[in-house]
Amino acid sequence: MKMVKIRTRVNGKDIRSEVEPRELLVHFLRENLGLTGVHVGCDTSNCGACTVLIDGKAVKSCTMLAVQADGREVTTIEGISKNDELHPLQKAFLEKHGLQCGYCTSGMILTSYWLLKNNKNPTEEEIRKNLSGNLCRCTGYQSIIESVKYGAQLMKEKEKEEQQIEVR
Repeated sequence: MKMVKIRTRVNGKDIRSEVEPRELLVHFLRENLGLTGVHVGCDTSNCGACTVLIDGKAVKSCTMLAVQADGREVTTIEGISKNDELHPLQKAFLEKHGLQCGYCTSGMILTSYWLLKNNKNPTEEEIRKNLSGNLCRCTGYQSIIESVKYGAQLMKEKEKEEQQIEVR
């Protein structure tokens, strides 16, 4: 099969690669780039374990071809932390026990990240609706909801802290 050249930006790094036209983005990220935080769960877009951010929007990477990422910004769970420090939302999932086996966690976090970038104060109903495309077989969801609420609080605190540093 004829390979197609793509250029994309993944977790802040410019990537040039050749892919098969039918290769799914989830497989490209895992197999070609070694980003194993992106999980293949159901292969039908029902579970959300493969969620990544494309140009800042939460997208299920099992529903997208790698060639569709050409010229776009892709962020995986590995890309939201900075300087080896967990993102506030990642910290919240740890502290509020929003994970058990961890399989769905990266998708839950990235879907929540997208929500919190667009709505800093979501209601519980808004959080539940936003996460409705992500499945978890372990937690019963309440810990995930609490993690997102706490993550929103931590993100606001970090933003305030960063603004104070800029003023100094």
